Amino acid sequence: MRPQWYELKIKALKFRKSGISIVKIESLLGIRRSTLSGWFKAIQLTGKQKERLLANKFKGLAKARKRAVVWHNAQKTARLLEAEEQAKSTLKSLKINKGYLDLALAMLYLGEGMKTSTGTAMGNSDPLILNFFIRGLQINYGVPLSKIKCILHIRADQDPLMLKKFWAKQLTLPLSNFTSVSIDKRTTGSTSYPSYKGVCVVSCGHSSIQRKLISLSRLFCQQIISERG
Repeated sequence: MRPQWYELKIKALKFRKSGISIVKIESLLGIRRSTLSGWFKAIQLTGKQKERLLANKFKGLAKARKRAVVWHNAQKTARLLEAEEQAKSTLKSLKINKGYLDLALAMLYLGEGMKTSTGTAMGNSDPLILNFFIRGLQINYGVPLSKIKCILHIRADQDPLMLKKFWAKQLTLPLSNFTSVSIDKRTTGSTSYPSYKGVCVVSCGHSSIQRKLISLSRLFCQQIISERG
């Protein structure tokens, strides 16, 4: 009776001669790679067999990359969900009032608002930020939507009317609130990404609001810095 190892060796040699990798044979037969390497020393692979081995290697790498992408995406999703839960927990601990809203507006204005204009204005490509800005001006400063004016800054290949309609819908404003469109001539000849809808500048006049928000943001920053241990 032939020993089990004899049968396994025959199978292993047959697999190898057909162009199957050592890693795959190790997985199929449960034999250590060091043992397989010894068995395969005398095997001279043909050019065709080498090509198959190389092709299988590339296929294996492609599958590994796909698995890695799936794993990384799953990890990213898990991290985003965890961050969202933490954010919800923080929001629950806050009693949102006009003071909190004013501070949020002030800090946003410090980063994104226009400091040299005569009125209170902010430009951004994200409708969420501009909607928050407009809503904050309504709640805390009683600015009516009729006083909100918008200017679009777009690229040369973009359609001004189409983007006016886009931003009017996103900000829930009438087209009449969009006073002008500025086209960047430097972009002539280049193609814009479909997702890019230009920059919308929202303003309401009222220089006093601008002065208040800038002062509040800077005083708050100074207060936090002064409390460092």
